[in-house]
Amino acid sequence: MTRYIAGRLVETLVMLAVMSFLIYGLIGLMPGDPIDIMVQADPNLTPTDAARLKALYGLDKPLIERYLNWLGAALQGDFGYSRVHNAPVLEVLLPRLGNTLLLMGLSFILALTVALPIGVYSALKPYGARDYAVNFAALAGISVPVFWLALMLIYLFAVEWKLLPAGGMQTIGVDSLLDRARYLVLPVVTLSAASAGGFTRFMRASTMETMRHDYIRTARAKGLSETRVVLKHALRNALIPVVTIVALSFGGLFSGALITETMFSYLGMGKLIYDSILGNDYNLALIGLLFATLITLIANLAADICYAWLDPRISYQGSAGQ
Repeated sequence: MTRYIAGRLVETLVMLAVMSFLIYGLIGLMPGDPIDIMVQADPNLTPTDAARLKALYGLDKPLIERYLNWLGAALQGDFGYSRVHNAPVLEVLLPRLGNTLLLMGLSFILALTVALPIGVYSALKPYGARDYAVNFAALAGISVPVFWLALMLIYLFAVEWKLLPAGGMQTIGVDSLLDRARYLVLPVVTLSAASAGGFTRFMRASTMETMRHDYIRTARAKGLSETRVVLKHALRNALIPVVTIVALSFGGLFSGALITETMFSYLGMGKLIYDSILGNDYNLALIGLLFATLITLIANLAADICYAWLDPRISYQGSAGQ
């Protein structure tokens, strides 16, 4: 397992290098650059000044040469400067990354806590009244647009009932965990509702398939209680395909955070990347997208490790290079 994890970490580094080149190239091909924006904003700057500034910042060089210069600086820990925020990229990005990881983590935990037990509960007696009710709720969660759900929650809980704040991070002048938690409730519920429906459907289908296997009938024939059959014999095997879906949906959860963060004025990574792209803040957009790629790759590695934990028959010995 250690060898396999080491191999996957090397693959992750290679993937990050490839993605950095692709993202840098796509951003570099966007029309306009920071110097052009400066020229448009200041009529006193002449074409000669613009050419001098582009030469100073290396923007007059070919794209490949600019990328190699950036990569060399990044390997030394210099990720550039944010033009919009007038600060080093990491100083701007790391607090936002922490905010998004908190939002995503809580939403992820809530979605799984709700979806997995309900999916199993629905699968044990399929095609009954409770199964149809669970399926209806799950399909509703999948179908409802995130922005519409956010608007409805804001209208009900912030405008009508005045129970929770409509947006933001915390009350001005108040620094407490309870106050911060109040501002997290609506974004977390909004972000988790979209993924909980899908997780429920997958867990239901996987559990129903697992309960048809011969070893489940054998366990029942031995006189084991239904609870023991489900928890000891069925649940782990039913979770294996669900873990794949959960890992693949992690990137979607990150992109869904953009809408949620915008609707609730939450200062996270999604909104930061969006604003940096609109503002042609190349360094910040590049590093932000690379962090998003890294989080997705780590989620997939965690899924592979979970496979071996759920099913001891799965072994990665000798698979480091595969």
